[in-house]
Amino acid sequence: MTFTLPGKVERIIDILMNAGFEAYAVGGCVRDLLLERKPDDWDITTNARPEQVKKLFKRTVDTGIKHGTVTVLMGGESFEVTTYRIDGEYEDSRHPKEVTYTSDLIEDLKRRDFTINAMAYNSRDGLIDAFGGTKDLEGKIIRAVGDAKERFGEDALRILRAFRFSAQLGFTIEEETLSAAGALADTLQKISAERIRTEFTKLIISKHPERLRDLYQAGITAVILPEFDVCMETEQKSKHHLYTVGEHTIHALMVNARYTDLATTEPLIGKYICYALLFHDFGKPQVMTEDDKGYRHFKGHAEVSEKMARDILRRLKMDNDTISQVAALVKYHDYRPEATPKSVRKAIHKVGEDTFRMLFSVKMADTLAQSQYKRQEKLDYEKKMMDLYVEIIRKKDCVSLKDLAVNGNDLIRAGIKPGKEIGEKLNELLELVLEDPECNTKEYLLSKLS
Repeated sequence: MTFTLPGKVERIIDILMNAGFEAYAVGGCVRDLLLERKPDDWDITTNARPEQVKKLFKRTVDTGIKHGTVTVLMGGESFEVTTYRIDGEYEDSRHPKEVTYTSDLIEDLKRRDFTINAMAYNSRDGLIDAFGGTKDLEGKIIRAVGDAKERFGEDALRILRAFRFSAQLGFTIEEETLSAAGALADTLQKISAERIRTEFTKLIISKHPERLRDLYQAGITAVILPEFDVCMETEQKSKHHLYTVGEHTIHALMVNARYTDLATTEPLIGKYICYALLFHDFGKPQVMTEDDKGYRHFKGHAEVSEKMARDILRRLKMDNDTISQVAALVKYHDYRPEATPKSVRKAIHKVGEDTFRMLFSVKMADTLAQSQYKRQEKLDYEKKMMDLYVEIIRKKDCVSLKDLAVNGNDLIRAGIKPGKEIGEKLNELLELVLEDPECNTKEYLLSKLS
């Protein structure tokens, strides 16, 4: 089995081998080559010590020198070169207390997380696969290298990585590996919020977000997202719904994954939409009421869900832009203005153009994850709203102050004193334009000041 490695990777390996050392591309990049996917990055492993690596290359950075990793800079790209190592005792379920260098490639591969990530390759020796990685790729299986409890005990983040790889690749987690993940779920409490967030985000924006259900069944969401467990246990008992709140959430994410490819084409937007779908009904268990016929109602759940989304995303140390965008989508996911040009213009102004555009994806996934009850009516409404939105954008109708034909300076020149009154007047004029876009001329708007 032979592959063509990128020129710079081949060059680094050649330089190391010509100096008398072993060197291989290793880990995820080899897995991706076997899957005929383009690797995101290239890692190289070698029996050369870090100080020896540094002598062979002109530009290096000591990025992980404590654990044997030197970053080699070549032609504007960076490549991590790590010495074969055996990890010592793990004291925090994340990092080894110390590492010991080894001259044995197999010993180095033995410490890695999953068989599909424990393969090495170079053009001279071909593929080195000591733990059945190719067989597991063919069988679409995620399997820990060696004893799963040992691997997860060394680094608890590997638990989430198992489910993330399962979601990204559409693979099944092998039984002993799955059992060990559940048994050690509590150790995820030792992992930083940032690292949990990274793995969890990759899972929900993947093509298989239904692996969220596997996280729940393994007892992992109970540790990292207990609010979701409450949703999984909340029956909706409504004509509009087939599932518990949590199952509806999973199905909404699945619909989004099936019909969109935002995670690839527009990564940020894809992340916003997936998190909005995750959180959009989180408030339902808190506001739930039941009438005398046994039907359940969830009045005000959007507002509670918005607050919960903000709180959880802060807990996960998410960036402020994502928190703001997701919260807005959650807040307005049930917003249903009248399907008229005037109402849609006002809705775009109220919600914000970017948020309004993303809302269509949220609303469609939400609707298609519900029962058939009034489904076509809901879809027809969303189609009409989309058509109106597209026409408003095509005509470049004014939907915000930045599109207004006058600004604060125009009002000052017209005799309005600087201060609070300027903002109030501009908003009054914007209301006129939202009612009738033809009013958006400087002459007309200034005439309304007198």
